[in-house]
Amino acid sequence: MNSSIYENWNGHKVKLTWIPGEEQPDPALVTSVHGICLHRGLVLTVHVQGRGFNLPGGHVEPGETPEEAFHREAMEEGSVKGTAVYLGKMEINHEEDEHFDPKGKYPMIGYQLFYRMDITECLPFSREHECLSRIWVEPAEFEHVVNEHRLVGLVLEEALQQDKKQ
Repeated sequence: MNSSIYENWNGHKVKLTWIPGEEQPDPALVTSVHGICLHRGLVLTVHVQGRGFNLPGGHVEPGETPEEAFHREAMEEGSVKGTAVYLGKMEINHEEDEHFDPKGKYPMIGYQLFYRMDITECLPFSREHECLSRIWVEPAEFEHVVNEHRLVGLVLEEALQQDKKQ
């Protein structure tokens, strides 16, 4: 089921909608990729400088697929490798944002893609990029640690449901 909330992102009113499922948007509308990385029943969270604890993720580089970008970001930010499954997308809608810049780097309606990664390799944490640390969080404590909007909890639920679907 789709769920929506409104958030204030640096003075911009955006409508966020979680859309689970296999359908992926046009790659030109993908603004970033993120993931729930699981290892021994725990969720990886990374402390991003200036933003607190978040899921690993970031922007798709030229020439990368979104899934390749997620694998790269998981390695850069969390020092982990694994197998990934697409979970769904977060629609980022700026239609009600009076400060939206149509000439800016983001589309009026864009998407963040979300994956579940089952970690197969946990390497020593490197701190080579913008992440200061990584911690492993019990799913029940996730919402108390991760510094994101509440829809990210729905992404975690979807990731955990994958175990029941297999």
